[in-house]
Amino acid sequence: MELLKLAALDADDLAIISTHLQDAILRTGDLAYLPRERRFALVARRFDWESPDGAPPRRRLTGLHFERVLSVRCRNIPRDEPDSPLELLAITFEPGEAPSGIATLVFSGGAAIRLELECIEAAMKDLGPVWQADSKPLHASHDMPLDAA
Repeated sequence: MELLKLAALDADDLAIISTHLQDAILRTGDLAYLPRERRFALVARRFDWESPDGAPPRRRLTGLHFERVLSVRCRNIPRDEPDSPLELLAITFEPGEAPSGIATLVFSGGAAIRLELECIEAAMKDLGPVWQADSKPLHASHDMPLDAA
């Protein structure tokens, strides 16, 4: 399978990247904010949702970066613990005065990273390595009562 390479210049593009990164696993040490370059970057082990049916589940090493980042705020991210694991659930976008807005990386356990953006300019790229995953991430069915999950 070819390496996936995606760019985001609007909220719809960012939603596609979010879908591909759902259930990605990373460590706090895999996050970097470069204020002089106005760039936020991360490396994650994304679950390969497009692997063929019947194939063993697998993960891929993937990079993601945002350009034109004005500020970064974190909630429940143990920045002093570089090996602390994080599971990315979604990337959301809240528009501001066009073309600016807030991208939020939402992690399990209530952790989040809020990126104030001049505009959406992001890219995701698989970096090559692929390996068999221990299991496929499970999600509660939309028909299942919330307390049954």
